Amino acid sequence: MSNFMREDFLLENNTARVLFHKYAKDVAIFDYHCHLNPKEIYEDKRFEDLSELWLGGDHYKWRLMRANGIPEALITGAADGYEKFLAFASCMPYAIGNPLYHWSHLELQRYFNIYEPINSKNAPAIWERANARIKESSFSVRQLIKESHVYALCTTDDPADDLKYHILLKADKTFQTKVLPAMRPDKALNIAAADFSRYIAILAKSADTKIEDFDGLCQALRQRIEFFNGVGCRASDHDFTYLPYEDVTHEEADGIFKKALRGEAIAAKEADQYKTALMVFLGSEYKRKNWVMELHIGALRNNSSRSLAKLGINTGFDSIHDSDMAVKLSRLLDHMDRDNNLPKTVFFSMNPKDNWILATMAGNFQSEETISKLQLGTAWWMQDHRDGMEEQMRVFANTGLLGRFIGMLTDSRSFISYTRHEYFRRILCNLVGKWIENGEYPEDLEAAGGIIQDICLNNAKGYFNI
Repeated sequence: MSNFMREDFLLENNTARVLFHKYAKDVAIFDYHCHLNPKEIYEDKRFEDLSELWLGGDHYKWRLMRANGIPEALITGAADGYEKFLAFASCMPYAIGNPLYHWSHLELQRYFNIYEPINSKNAPAIWERANARIKESSFSVRQLIKESHVYALCTTDDPADDLKYHILLKADKTFQTKVLPAMRPDKALNIAAADFSRYIAILAKSADTKIEDFDGLCQALRQRIEFFNGVGCRASDHDFTYLPYEDVTHEEADGIFKKALRGEAIAAKEADQYKTALMVFLGSEYKRKNWVMELHIGALRNNSSRSLAKLGINTGFDSIHDSDMAVKLSRLLDHMDRDNNLPKTVFFSMNPKDNWILATMAGNFQSEETISKLQLGTAWWMQDHRDGMEEQMRVFANTGLLGRFIGMLTDSRSFISYTRHEYFRRILCNLVGKWIENGEYPEDLEAAGGIIQDICLNNAKGYFNI
């Protein structure tokens, strides 16, 4: 029987072990999509205790605790950190098979040198040991990033953001990790939102211009893209519950936009027409700047209206959406491509049924200008477990060039979630190791190791032009 989560965790054969320990383990991380706060990085935030670091803002852990009947006061409520930590620890033995069980123990191992399986009995001792480490002068946000060997990370930023802390970090030569913005114009796209006109006023102010029509909106966004690009941005990110596409003229888009500015209700078809027009414009701007367009599709958000009213958004009440996307995705990409305005694009779907659609769709629009210009992104959110990661990579390999894959991201608000990259790398090496040992790929470990290193880091560096 193997020791619990030790050096060969998830590595089921000798080839996998060589690939991981020799080629993957020590490669730097490029976390090209996360939700870290650049202000906390610049100010080198320190943490009060393990509860703040481990449980604060982590909806994965919150969902687990709710499933175990933990009162909300011990999850997002006013209970003290120690009580919350004990409540979480009481859930852990029951999380067998859940990736959170592995992530949590990897975090304890890598950042606190704690190797015991956590449970209610040893939780008080783990609390003391971890907090002693947190109180050390070397335990801070920047040091955690440095110890995690992060080459670069991309945050998630609204077009109206002044990027103050990105600018300060760019000028700070004492911190080597590249902290780059990634533009997320969801609020500009969400025309049916109650506060849409208020947001447009904020965007206009940030761009120092008036936005009175669709052309004015595009000009303001073009100005913000130029600004973001100057601060180092090389990617955009878009969140769609379902992928919109409706035929639309410029005049129709302009009329719908003006209607929204007047506070009038927007029909579902009108909203999709507007989103189509704006995405086509944004795609052309991303192509002009050689940015990557990330499409995150299929999160059905805020399912519990009672919990939304009580706790707000991003508190753990989102799940997988189920919609047909093939035709609309094809038409959106073709609309951009026919004028040669289709940017590099990465598809992510929370629903595993979409993997084959997205992966095969990518093959329709490849171009000599960029290697694997369109590709299926890593297993995302509800898929970022062993089964989901293996399935995503098998689909990628079956439909394209897995050796050109840009690899893992954290999509996290936590400064110790970089262990998810290790988790991914172990799964990747194990999968490739199986293929080699089965005679499905040559037993040239140097060549295979180079591919592993490319997937872990080098492909993303080239793809994002960092």
